[in-house]
Amino acid sequence: MADYHYYEPGEGHRLPHDPLNSIVAPRPIGWISTVDTDGVPNLAPYSFFNLINYQPPLIAFASSGWKDTVANIAATGEFVWNLATKAEADAMNATSANVAGTVDEFDLAGLGALPASLVKPPRVEGSPVHFECRLTQLVRLQTHAGTALDQWLVIGEAVGIHIDTALLEDGLYQTARAHPITRGGGPADYFEITEDALFRMKRPD
Repeated sequence: MADYHYYEPGEGHRLPHDPLNSIVAPRPIGWISTVDTDGVPNLAPYSFFNLINYQPPLIAFASSGWKDTVANIAATGEFVWNLATKAEADAMNATSANVAGTVDEFDLAGLGALPASLVKPPRVEGSPVHFECRLTQLVRLQTHAGTALDQWLVIGEAVGIHIDTALLEDGLYQTARAHPITRGGGPADYFEITEDALFRMKRPD
């Protein structure tokens, strides 16, 4: 029988580093671009992110604190998700810097900006996939006891999607071809999705 380390989160994990983000990993990265009401761009990565519905396509990310990204989305109702790849890893990491809201992270990270088709926030030049999104829900998270947290869940509907055609083969999107990166645990772990990690299983009839 396995020997389990058991803990109740409210009382602490008794480990050198919180294991949660190492266990629920790797996680897709929500590389989110927004603009404020004056049109100043903002770009930041979020590791609590995922696709949560097919039709309509809904994506969600959670922010620890009322950050510029959340404030911009609350004010404008729009954002763009940009696929983070190995080629853009350093630039993505640079956009996680804690800087003033007046700082343009596109400039900070040396990234070009592409216009979106339906929303005001720009797309990241060099990213091969972009989802133009409109806000559907902004939810303040809470504990099971109903205590409000300074954690904010943003859900957006992808109303326009851009895919680099180099990632399509016979009309099928090739996930590993983009070399997407995902967030692991600890303070610095990331994983790259590559073709050699692929295996296939069909659902039972």
